[in-house]
Amino acid sequence: MSRQVFGFRLAMIALATPTALLNANEGLPTRLVGAAVVVTFMTSYVLFRDWERFGPLLLRHPTLLAADTLFGALLLISAGPDSTLAYVSVCTPLLAGLVYGWRGAAVFASLQALLLLLIHAAQENPPPGLAEATLLPGLCVVAGAVGSSLRNLMLRFGAATQALTTVQARLAVTEAVSAERARLAREMHDSVAKTLHGVALAADGLEGSTAADRMNPTLIRQQAALVARSARRAAAESRELLADLRRESDPSQATDVLVELAARTRDFSARTGLTAVYRPTGEHSVPPVPPAVARQLLTIAAEAMENAHRHAHPTRVDVSAGVHGDLLRISVYDDGKGLPPGTTLEQLRRAGHFGLVGMVERAASVGARIRIGRGSHPQGTEVRLELPLAALTTPTA
Repeated sequence: MSRQVFGFRLAMIALATPTALLNANEGLPTRLVGAAVVVTFMTSYVLFRDWERFGPLLLRHPTLLAADTLFGALLLISAGPDSTLAYVSVCTPLLAGLVYGWRGAAVFASLQALLLLLIHAAQENPPPGLAEATLLPGLCVVAGAVGSSLRNLMLRFGAATQALTTVQARLAVTEAVSAERARLAREMHDSVAKTLHGVALAADGLEGSTAADRMNPTLIRQQAALVARSARRAAAESRELLADLRRESDPSQATDVLVELAARTRDFSARTGLTAVYRPTGEHSVPPVPPAVARQLLTIAAEAMENAHRHAHPTRVDVSAGVHGDLLRISVYDDGKGLPPGTTLEQLRRAGHFGLVGMVERAASVGARIRIGRGSHPQGTEVRLELPLAALTTPTA
């Protein structure tokens, strides 16, 4: 705003300069007026052009504005108070109010009003009425008050803006921390936590077998092997989790989702003994998927297969994936007993079952739509995931 005041001063000085030079007497008065024009105009131009650099200098040294006021008074004496230069005199207390506050506004409004009264009194034909003589001095007082009020308003607005920015930054940090905690909770639930639970169950079975009156060496060996396999799988899942989390930061390492999904389906079938069949669908090839997106899609599919094995007691699981129109569609269907009627995510969350909740959160994190239910099948459960292909080229947080 101070810069705009100096811009207005420049325009008024340019308009009033010819009149000031014509009214000045020849010789020294003309030189003084010319010097005053140059100093006042250049000062206003420098502050208008580079206020950020020279504004603090004016703020620290009010005497500079006082000197500028005296040079402006010299021009006003030559051009006359009826010229456009009179508006420059009103700008001075306005600027003082903006820069120095109400004290500076009071000082410079009084100084400018006194100079205007003296100039009016020194005229050969002064205005006959008191109102005309005091109009500009009164405007100076009003301009000083306006400048001071605007300064206070801008300071309050700046403080409010800073407070709002601080609150937004804190909320952003809190939201980021909460999102990261939820993400890590999903990762642990969908991988290591389930495997460790299996290790605990296998270890409990081994303990029961060793405490029996008659120990069966074959059964004990089988149970010990199961514990060892489960522990190795937990370690492998931990390494895979850490590797995937690091790989997500490198978007250049795209993933072939269909190949990974087929491999996970074969691994699931071999590990559980449940028939699981993967088949590609669609008419077009799937474009490479960024690691962060691929991890979410594959984890959802793996979680759907694990849920079917643990809770639905199916005879087979069918997995399919492919491009349909502008969507990447992944489907995991089991012919088990299906979800209980009326099941909602809120009920599952309150009961501590976070598998389906995590799947929905994962889908939302990459902009995908997920449907969990029977779908078009007479029984069982289908988890259908649909991701717009446009999301594969959009960075995902």
